[in-house]
Amino acid sequence: MAKAVQAMIGEHPILCPMCDSDTFRKREVKLNSTGMELFDLAWANESATGLICRSCGYVHLFVNRDLRFHRFRG
Repeated sequence: MAKAVQAMIGEHPILCPMCDSDTFRKREVKLNSTGMELFDLAWANESATGLICRSCGYVHLFVNRDLRFHRFRG
């Protein structure tokens, strides 16, 4: 299982809007488009950072490259 992380943008911590948790699993998510899939170019689609809430499972997607991560030590 992926390590738990906490995330921030600037000085603002990311909190889950569903349950207020601040602990997530991080993974890369492809933002597939129909046109790129049609021409077998899905590999060229843009990607986002996915933060999956460890408490409720809500998925947050960010294309902001200013995200900072800290390992959760709890």
